Amino acid sequence: MRTYNKLVRDKIPHLITAQGKECSTRILDPAEYKQALRTKLREEAEEYFETEKDQDALEELADLLEVIQALAEVHGANAVKLDKLRADKAEARGGFQERVFLIDVDEYQ
Repeated sequence: MRTYNKLVRDKIPHLITAQGKECSTRILDPAEYKQALRTKLREEAEEYFETEKDQDALEELADLLEVIQALAEVHGANAVKLDKLRADKAEARGGFQERVFLIDVDEYQ
């Protein structure tokens, strides 16, 4: 028996049982859920950094987005509100499309 002890997508237990396997699950309380999502975010980010192919990278980015949207809900927002915050920041500070890399800032002028 392999032990995972991690947050999984909602349909994973069904997919496991559909393969004729058995699994054990439990529902996390809100504090555990928030912590599990934070752990999942780190896990998915690490998986992204390990990818070498564009399609694999896109799959991991989709996973990250799913976790980020769940975290937004935990913090009292939804995907629409989160995207508005993102758009507002992009309007005020710009995005990353121009590939600007800041080298240094002279603080004494």
